[in-house]
Amino acid sequence: MEPEIKAPPTPDERTFAMLAHLLQLFGGFIGPLVIYFVKRNSRFVAFHALQALIWQAIYFVVSMVGVVVWMALFFGTIAMHANSGASKGPPVELFLFFPLIWLFFAGGWVVTLILSIVYGIKANQGQWARYPVIGRWAHRLIGI
Repeated sequence: MEPEIKAPPTPDERTFAMLAHLLQLFGGFIGPLVIYFVKRNSRFVAFHALQALIWQAIYFVVSMVGVVVWMALFFGTIAMHANSGASKGPPVELFLFFPLIWLFFAGGWVVTLILSIVYGIKANQGQWARYPVIGRWAHRLIGI
């Protein structure tokens, strides 16, 4: 469901929309935020930059929740082993949790990589391609 557009996006708009997606790989939310504020008069660029910004916000919040959970497990495990009185070295659970947290962050980065490349290409082709779920939010926020 593409919005009704009288004129296709210009090559400049397509390039900025593509950059909004690709720059999130290197600078997180900063690249899409700068592009959004510089080119917010273009609905096409604003839509693509806003999608990248929303994704970065969601990824940040989920990452922070992951860090809090990991820290709670980390300190909880240490406290449980300290109270048991046995000093056998570091708890085994810590070595089990760390790879899971690492996979969690690596998985988020892979999702960001895929979204950036796929939707960056679509933006460069002039398509109003939407991220799953996030695209509808971006449409509503820019008033399309």
